[in-house]
Amino acid sequence: MNHDIFAMAATVSLLLNACVASTQEMTEVVGQETQSSSELQVVSDGTRPIPCERLLQPVGAEPKRQPTARSLRPAQDANAWLVDTTYVLDGGPGKDGIPSVDQPEFGTVEEVDRQTWLTDADLVVGTVIGGEVRAYPHPIMDWHEIVNDQHGAEALAITYCPLTGSALVWNRVIDGQTTTFGVSGLLFNNNLIPYDRASDSNWSQMLAQSIHGKRAGTAAETFPVIEMNWKMWKALFPDARVLTNDTGRDRPYGRYPYGAYKVSDTLLFPTSRDDRRLHRKERVLGVRSGSSSKVWVVADFPAGGTVVEDRVGDAEIVVGGACDGQFATAFLRTLPDGTRLSFRRSEMPLPILFADDEGNEWDLFGRAVRGPRAGQQLVHADSYVAYWFAWSTFFPDPEIASF
Repeated sequence: MNHDIFAMAATVSLLLNACVASTQEMTEVVGQETQSSSELQVVSDGTRPIPCERLLQPVGAEPKRQPTARSLRPAQDANAWLVDTTYVLDGGPGKDGIPSVDQPEFGTVEEVDRQTWLTDADLVVGTVIGGEVRAYPHPIMDWHEIVNDQHGAEALAITYCPLTGSALVWNRVIDGQTTTFGVSGLLFNNNLIPYDRASDSNWSQMLAQSIHGKRAGTAAETFPVIEMNWKMWKALFPDARVLTNDTGRDRPYGRYPYGAYKVSDTLLFPTSRDDRRLHRKERVLGVRSGSSSKVWVVADFPAGGTVVEDRVGDAEIVVGGACDGQFATAFLRTLPDGTRLSFRRSEMPLPILFADDEGNEWDLFGRAVRGPRAGQQLVHADSYVAYWFAWSTFFPDPEIASF
């Protein structure tokens, strides 16, 4: 058994011990109601919302609040960290102990669906570049966290942190230089810290910014991403290319490596904040605009899909999601030409999600597929899905949307 297997085993052992300890402390607490300071305008087809089952375990005892982390500040010393190193911790496996996938292999939906390591309930990270749709299954991302891919003309790093439930896609071209990213073995507030192999700088995945090294303070260029369960994905995108388990590594891809972590209320490492308004592992779509932040609970979107118009800071946005597909996504209502559209739920089946007051139909990637603006693209809001504890730690005191 090689070094990276031993390292992963050590991390899993620590995590399982933490989960067991927390489970012993669990109390029978019913999920608390959350309220928003402003009401949303829910625009649907008028049918009664269909709820989805929640699988999260009960919430544990209230922990003591920890010190607040310092915010990012401009880089002055290339050797200095731009975040509070109290919460920069060694995850256990060491640098590249969790190996990135650097030569990804892809198959068809039909080919991958015949294999047993991917189930209908598993999530995939989805992208569309140049019209080509690709999916990166969580059962692979859980074990590797980073895939260095070439998607058409774009050099991309698909990143997923199992501990914070966050997926972001970055451009691997930085200051004109193409690089690859690896797993540093470090975590900030439980979140993945990738490093770029060109400069050896460390980056915060959820902040999408280098926080240590020669590139400290540099922001990553991100691409839109959507997560969805495999059952819905394969029905909506049968022609997608799917990352296969041919990674060059021997991993039990059909087995989640972190025990009950993603449904328990426990964390592996301390965080700078601990907002208890929601279950720590509730998946939320977070949207940022300036200093404002707001979240939508993915499980609160009714089955079949709902469209919501709302405002975050100065940004007027439209949000769509469906709990049966476990997805949510957000776009700006204002187009690049300055036109502001009003949206409702399209009467067409998914993947068409949005309809506007000009007669256009838009899919869940924000592409106009019918109408006078066919071929145009909505501007993606500054948003992605993460666990509640992670979003509220990195972007404190977010407003929680209510339906």
